[in-house]
Amino acid sequence: MTYGGMPFVVSIQEEQDKAAYLKNLFEQVYFRDIFERYNIRRKDILDSLVNFLASSVGSLTNPQKIYDTFKSNGEKELSLNTISSYLSYLEDAFIVNMAERYDIKGRKYISTPQKYYFTDLGLRNARLNFRQQEETHLMENALYNELLFRGYHVDVGVVEIRER
Repeated sequence: MTYGGMPFVVSIQEEQDKAAYLKNLFEQVYFRDIFERYNIRRKDILDSLVNFLASSVGSLTNPQKIYDTFKSNGEKELSLNTISSYLSYLEDAFIVNMAERYDIKGRKYISTPQKYYFTDLGLRNARLNFRQQEETHLMENALYNELLFRGYHVDVGVVEIRER
């Protein structure tokens, strides 16, 4: 769960080399692809957005909540549309997947909030310099990826338990 599933990473012996490879891969391949393909003007926002998603893996969120977080941190020249676009770019680049929320009791989809999971935990961990290793969130992300790999469609939901 620390270094993810990139095939080349498995063959690297030294942990520091694995970390350096993943960090470089994220910056030089994934980010460069997004910057060039979509002509990104606000690299700082995309950078912060990825950090936000990496540190809140498995948490319920949506573009509006993310936008509000940026605004409350003093980001004045930013639109909700930019956040939504950047999220879709990250999904198109196979960095993150979005899981829709499903109301189990009402048997319907709830438009917001959703959860975002990293397609590779090694890339997620490299992005955060291998800090924030919350086992429960990482396991949830790994299970989500495994279920997708096995062909399942995965939604997220909340089961309320009422005790009397």
